[in-house]
Amino acid sequence: MSHTQKPVYGGQAVVEGVMFGGKHHYVTAVRRKDHSVEFFHLPRKGNPYFSFLKKIPFIRGIIAIIEASANGSKHLNFSTERFDLDPKEDAKIKEKEVSKFTMYLGVAVIGVISFLFGKFAFTLIPVFLAELTKPIFPSDVAQVLVEGLFKLLLLLSYIYFVSLTPLIKRVFQYHGAEHKVINTFEAGVELTIENVQAHSRLHYRCGSSFILFTVIVGVFVYLLVPTSPLWLRIVDRLLLIPVVLGIAFEVLQITNKLRDIPVLKYLGLPGLWLQLLTTKEPNDDQVEVAILSFNELLRREKESEVSFEEEEIV
Repeated sequence: MSHTQKPVYGGQAVVEGVMFGGKHHYVTAVRRKDHSVEFFHLPRKGNPYFSFLKKIPFIRGIIAIIEASANGSKHLNFSTERFDLDPKEDAKIKEKEVSKFTMYLGVAVIGVISFLFGKFAFTLIPVFLAELTKPIFPSDVAQVLVEGLFKLLLLLSYIYFVSLTPLIKRVFQYHGAEHKVINTFEAGVELTIENVQAHSRLHYRCGSSFILFTVIVGVFVYLLVPTSPLWLRIVDRLLLIPVVLGIAFEVLQITNKLRDIPVLKYLGLPGLWLQLLTTKEPNDDQVEVAILSFNELLRREKESEVSFEEEEIV
C-alpha cells in the first residue's frame, strides 16, 4: 500500500518527546529524567464551523495552523512539565504547583516572543533592510527580490543559531525521529528501531517546508502590490500575511501529492533542504519514544473506529 492510500498522520517534536495526531486523537510520549516514558492524550474535538472552513482551499491552511498551534502548545506544556519534574517530587504538591507556574510562565513568554518575532521581525525587518538598498535597487521588482533574500537569510540564521543550543538540538533530534516514524509507516514497514533508523529524517509535509514556502510565495504575492511609500508597503505586508499563509499551505499539499512523480517531485526540494537544519539524526532512545507515541496513537485510533462502527450498527 502506498503512502497516498494510508491514513494521514501528523506530528510535532516536544521537549524530550514526540506528539502525533490522527483523525480522533492526539498522543504525546515523553522520556522523563528517570528514563521512564509517560503518555499524554487528548481527544480530537470536532468543530463544525472549523470542519466546514477546512474544506475551503486557501482558508483551510490558516485553520490548520490555528488548530496545530492550539493543540501543540498543550502537548508542549505537558512535555516541559513532566520532563522537568523529578519523579521523587511528584507527591510534593506545593513544589509541583511552583513548577507548573514556572513552566506555564516560561511557555507564555516564549509564545509571546515567538509571536512578535514571527509576525513582526520576519515581516518588517526585511522590509526596512530592503528599503535601505533602494538607491541601488530602486524598482519594485528588485525591492521585492531583495526583501525576499533578506527574509530567507534571517530565517536561516535564526534556525541555525537556535539549533546550537543543547535543548533545541535535542528537540530537532526528536523532530527527525518523528519524520522517520511517519516515513517508515507510510512505507508499510514494521516500526522497529532498526527499520525506523533506516528511513529519512526529511518529509514533504513538514512545517519547516511550509515556513520556507511562505517566503517563496511571499515574493510572488508582493510583486502584485507597490513598494512605495514605505508606510503602504508595511501595511500591505501585514494585511497579506493570511493570504501568503493560505497559498503556502496549498503549495505544501501539492508538493506532497507530487513527491512520487519524476521531475515534479523536485518542487518540494527547497522545503526538504531547510529540514536539514530543523531536524537532526536521532539516537535509538529518541526513536523508541517516537515509536511508542505513534503506536499508542494507532491503538487509540483503532478503538475509536471500532466504537464508531458499533454505534452505526446499533
